[in-house]
Amino acid sequence: MQLQQITLVGVGLLGGSLGLAAKKRGLAERVLGLVRRPDSVAECLDLAVVDEATLDVECAIKDADLIIHCAPISQMRALTESFLPFMKKGVLVTDVGSVKGCVVEELEELIAKGGGHFVGSHPMAGGEQTGVAHSRADLFHDAAVVITPTGNSNAEAVERVCAFWKALGSRILSAPPSEHDKLVARSSHLPHVAAAALTTTTLRSMKSSDAVAVCGPGFRDATRIASGSPSMWRDIVQQNAGNVSRCIDELIRELEAIKQSLDARDPQEIEAFFQIAKDLRDQWNHSQSSSAPREP
Repeated sequence: MQLQQITLVGVGLLGGSLGLAAKKRGLAERVLGLVRRPDSVAECLDLAVVDEATLDVECAIKDADLIIHCAPISQMRALTESFLPFMKKGVLVTDVGSVKGCVVEELEELIAKGGGHFVGSHPMAGGEQTGVAHSRADLFHDAAVVITPTGNSNAEAVERVCAFWKALGSRILSAPPSEHDKLVARSSHLPHVAAAALTTTTLRSMKSSDAVAVCGPGFRDATRIASGSPSMWRDIVQQNAGNVSRCIDELIRELEAIKQSLDARDPQEIEAFFQIAKDLRDQWNHSQSSSAPREP
């Protein structure tokens, strides 16, 4: 896949990693980043995540063959409206948002009115460390990317979005936006909520010296993702609130079940609680291992 210009709208961890990966693999003649602050221009260039960074919307958009939304979900509509007048006809637009229903509903029609084609994407990649300084060229290699076409999607545009992610070494999955949001509520959004709740429950009433002394690897591993961006996760769970809320109800039922077993001092039920979790985790881990990443 060879493009003249890729424009990244927002250059943080995901945008910066996309820029590095696209440049490393030669997917475009030029990778350009649209940013909001003057100091971001210098940072992007210093880190070489893009060929050019700018605050000028027209400059960033007018020659783009592929536009990738890497900004927070809550900002995507306003940003799209700002660059709509400058898009060239037939431009391909995608995104990296963790929620798809609201994004696709808002952007698909807008982009079509501007003469372009929007196809939603969600790379299952990232980390608790945010910001362009943590960008990695291999972030998307062997990562699953969920493409979320609709009945209105242009078939060629869908193929081109898939080809782009495949060119980065990603594995492609496809799901309708609503189904995607149900799946990630369980696999991604609930774990972040649970990690945040566990962190608060454990540390809120502890002295820092006690926490350092007794909170070991188990606590560290179970709560790592609680260090993610609060504003980003606010937007994500708010936009997927119904699905996340239902998953929280299920988690509460699991906790209530083990609490009842503990209150009853029932050793068989207590062991069964841990055994079921171990079996499911081992099965998942085996599946992960059998499809281990290959070298780029």
